[in-house]
Amino acid sequence: MGLPWVATLLCVCCVRDAAPLLFPRDSATREVKELNGLWSFRADFSPGRNAGFQQAWFSGPLRESGPVIDMPVPASYNDITQDARLRDFVGWVWYEKEVWIAVRWLRDGNTRIMLRVGSAHYYSVVWVNGEKVGQHEGGHLPFEADIGAVARKRNGTSCRITIAVNNTLDFHTLPPGRVEYLNHPKRYPSGYFVQSTHFDFFNYAGIHRSVLLYTTPKVYIDDITVVTNFSDSTGLLSYQVSVVGSTRPSVRVSLVDQDEKCVASSAGSSGLLKIVNINLWWPYLMHEKPGYLYTLEVQVTAEAGNSFLEDMYSLPVGVRTVQVTSTQFLINNKPFYFHGVNKHEDSDIRGKGLDWPLIVKDFNLLKWLGANSFRTSHYPYAEEVLQMCDRHGIVVIGESPGVGIKDVQSFENASLAHHLVVMEELVRRDKNHPSVVMWSVANEPAAEMPPAGPYIKTLVAHTKLLDWTRPVTFITNSNFAMDHGVPYVDVVCLNSYFSWYQDQGHLEVISLQLNEQFEDWHGKYQKPIIQSEYGADAVPGLHNDPPLMFTEEYQKAMLESYHSTFDQKRKKYLVGELVWNFADFMTGQSIMRVAGNKKGIFTRQRQPKAGAYVIRERYWRIANETGVMPAWSRYPCQ
Repeated sequence: MGLPWVATLLCVCCVRDAAPLLFPRDSATREVKELNGLWSFRADFSPGRNAGFQQAWFSGPLRESGPVIDMPVPASYNDITQDARLRDFVGWVWYEKEVWIAVRWLRDGNTRIMLRVGSAHYYSVVWVNGEKVGQHEGGHLPFEADIGAVARKRNGTSCRITIAVNNTLDFHTLPPGRVEYLNHPKRYPSGYFVQSTHFDFFNYAGIHRSVLLYTTPKVYIDDITVVTNFSDSTGLLSYQVSVVGSTRPSVRVSLVDQDEKCVASSAGSSGLLKIVNINLWWPYLMHEKPGYLYTLEVQVTAEAGNSFLEDMYSLPVGVRTVQVTSTQFLINNKPFYFHGVNKHEDSDIRGKGLDWPLIVKDFNLLKWLGANSFRTSHYPYAEEVLQMCDRHGIVVIGESPGVGIKDVQSFENASLAHHLVVMEELVRRDKNHPSVVMWSVANEPAAEMPPAGPYIKTLVAHTKLLDWTRPVTFITNSNFAMDHGVPYVDVVCLNSYFSWYQDQGHLEVISLQLNEQFEDWHGKYQKPIIQSEYGADAVPGLHNDPPLMFTEEYQKAMLESYHSTFDQKRKKYLVGELVWNFADFMTGQSIMRVAGNKKGIFTRQRQPKAGAYVIRERYWRIANETGVMPAWSRYPCQ
């Protein structure tokens, strides 16, 4: 049974026009203004969770509707207060902020004024001065609205922005969930319900990434697509520029290196740039200059009525190639081995809110580990994180929020239609990041169910149409003989937890079972394999010798048991290993979890456990053995 306010208010809508394409950047023709900070906030605790719409809270200042509190943006709202009801709240919450828009923006009729939300979980409706300007389904990806016409109606006064956010999940959302009504009057209050899901992380909610105002001219660069290649020492960059607002724009592009020298240029909305003595984009520990980026400077001029308009946008680009064989994953025609981690956007107090100090700390820890990669488990991460990956040479498997697809209803056409739109938004957002080398359309769906086959086949085919330059996968934990989705992927990604979720405590079975797993999968599909998850919970500071489950010693021993088999298979067809998890993270409350998932090799506060030292020693050894890492980095960084 679905919640009534979802059925009446969350109408099915097309989000294609609302999904932004280019990350907002300042330029000579564009300005960006952050709206982060404290917003007014109110949760709708009414029994139907629909008082805000019935009473039109968006029509005036939110404080006039009732009590409001301060709420930081970006941040999840769940852990900000001492109110247990808000921590586990399901339904609509309301945000509001009064902002000033520069007079020069308002007076210039040739200026577009855009409102952009980096991510709000899960469904959002946006008003400006009481007028609805947009809505969006899905967390983890950005959306925007042109608010110029609304803002100019009140020229010279502040602008009231109201955003309502609903975290309710059902069978057709991504990720899916279910609302359960517990109708037992002697055991539960009247109207009592809970939100249940099939994923093992806390369903943090709120405005998780930056809210921005930015401007462009009326004739503007809407999208840029780059595809790169190289031949010997010559780089090849194919580009396409989409311009909106003019049918006959003049487009000029220049490619600038890190010494600010123009190395190639061209005219026209599409073309091919040739770069002599190319600096390729290399992963961390594969080259002495990892993460080399050029800047593609795009300039558009056009006539619009009686005006002559100009727009400029600068896009960081890396030149690299990706290929897959039956036994190898190649970057720039060199074998690449993923020695990395899985992560979560998760931290104390902020939840999934964008957290720059934590991001920088995590990148320092990744380099300390000798990790060269991570998967964005189990949803798209902030664009700012991918920009860091581009600069530092950290390779990324970009994953959709398709986690917890376990019920047969979640394979229905309504779910598939939304999943396809999400993949469009994800690929359009991240297609130009050289760090992103593969797409993952889902994590651990019930791939043994017959409907999973056509569902995954359609997802993979659609993603390849959107981007033919990258391999596509999904992460499976199904039996190799019953999986209906793996026939359609380029790389087999396996999650397994031998001696943890089965044969608990029996470390001696790992090598046998892991060897059987690899031989079964590669024997059937003849595709390269990544061990996309493995690990064990370790309560920090809990010790025992000999190892017992939940001790740091057990985590260490389990990792080492896996590694011996990995070493045998990476000489054949194993192309990567991603430990679960980089750091402890919050989950829902259950007898399976002690204040969250403790499989991290770091604590939630980023202190290393015993497992971190095992991983660090191993990853630096692998990097030293590859033969492609330069002499300068043959010893672990300090």
